[in-house]
Amino acid sequence: METEKKEPAPKPEDLQYVYENRRYVGTKETVGFVLWDAAQSLNINTYSSRFIRNIVKIDLGYLTVARTVNSVWDIVNDIFTAAIVEKTRTRWGKFRPYLLGLAVPGAIFTLLYWFMPLLFGGQPATSGFKFAIYLALEVIREGVGTFQDIARTGLLSTITPHPNDRTRLITIATFASGQFGEKLPEQVMTVILDLIDNKAFKNSARTVEQQLTGAFVGMGTFCTVLASGFSMWFFMNSKERIMQSIETPKLTDSIRSIVNNKPILLITLSEFLSDFGIGGSKSDYYIDVLHFASMTMLAGIPGAPLSPLSYAYVPWLRRRFSSRLLYIVSHYISNILLTGVFAFGCIGMDFKTFKGGMYQKVWPMFGAMALWEVIWNLFYGLRNVIGTELYNEAMDYCEWKNGYRTEAMTSVAKGLAKKVSGSVSGIISTALMKMVGYDQNAYTRGTEQPDYVKFYLFAMFTIVPSVTGALGIIPMLFYDLHGKKKEKMYAELLERRRQAANIASSGDSEAIHAFAQEQLQK
Repeated sequence: METEKKEPAPKPEDLQYVYENRRYVGTKETVGFVLWDAAQSLNINTYSSRFIRNIVKIDLGYLTVARTVNSVWDIVNDIFTAAIVEKTRTRWGKFRPYLLGLAVPGAIFTLLYWFMPLLFGGQPATSGFKFAIYLALEVIREGVGTFQDIARTGLLSTITPHPNDRTRLITIATFASGQFGEKLPEQVMTVILDLIDNKAFKNSARTVEQQLTGAFVGMGTFCTVLASGFSMWFFMNSKERIMQSIETPKLTDSIRSIVNNKPILLITLSEFLSDFGIGGSKSDYYIDVLHFASMTMLAGIPGAPLSPLSYAYVPWLRRRFSSRLLYIVSHYISNILLTGVFAFGCIGMDFKTFKGGMYQKVWPMFGAMALWEVIWNLFYGLRNVIGTELYNEAMDYCEWKNGYRTEAMTSVAKGLAKKVSGSVSGIISTALMKMVGYDQNAYTRGTEQPDYVKFYLFAMFTIVPSVTGALGIIPMLFYDLHGKKKEKMYAELLERRRQAANIASSGDSEAIHAFAQEQLQK
């Protein structure tokens, strides 16, 4: 009898993991993930600088000192926090214990932050006691936030072992939260600020400053409570599905895993150089120059229908183009467009006196920003998916190459570089605002900033960050984790994870230990 001829085993690069559709995360957990994702931006943090500068009224010089101190603390606490998280092994996972345990303390300290105007009302901007409490709150919140940020990033990379399932989660979450109220608190706050700024409540017995204080305290409290509730619900119903190595990696191994992880090094260097871009705030320009905070919403209306549609072609783009190209285009299109906005705003301006110019006119700038929003929204879905996916791919690369995962140390190393450059640019931006003579009391007093200050706010929002952050493109030109290399990586990883799951379910401790040692040696 003729024996059946066996087909040769497929090579890893021929397995085409991209066509698999295995799902590990169920409906309940997916809904929780969507709520959690929405909670990350369910806030009015876009106005936090204005809150501290114009409502709490901390002197700009003091704020420069606070930024410096908090930046140093941020770097120091990241290092030991990562080491603690990296060695965590519990029945609830590696990251969930920190998310669950710090949810309530984090909410309490955030509430105290928003209550500051009530606690220190009437004290001068140079009050040492007010500054000391503010600085203490910033330091404590930074420490709690570091644990939460590391755990949050790690949980996302371990919630499912399959990249397609992970991409599905990220796409659903960013699409759903973006369409169903994610920015609603910020939009409501914007309208309230416009109404107060333009004296809509002039018959009220409360002063402008009291109205602004009530708006910030009320909205800050509401957002904190709601976002904390969403997050806690997800933490209680989530799982970590990628097994960590049985033995915790040594500190030297963790550092080595970062150094020889080319994808993460390139992403980190790109973000480091990008964040050296010195920039200002769009909301500062809209409020202090145009007195039209609602432009951030109204200018976005023409492009709004494009943001949900932009998710539809993300899978197609992922199949057609490399992650490197998609990352560069989606992350730097904004700066390219803002260069054109700056040029348009300078039309008709007297460069000696800074008077005139389109940048001080509401409706011409409305048209320019509406066009910017239309083009920007074409890349909305891609931008929300590709950055997170590149980081998770880099973590999978670490597991593939080293046999273990070091999410905490990698997250911190990546974050440290970003924080150093971001802190430096933030300190410079705050110091420059004081140097150019920005009047902290003009907003609550209802008076105008000088023309040269208005131009400074416009330039810091448009051309300055576009030019100073352009170097971030260069490292990504060398990113090569795509095509056959990426397919081979995931084919081998998925097989390795299946073996690990089978051995773990057997309950044989010797086999589990032997498998772990084998992976580390590889």
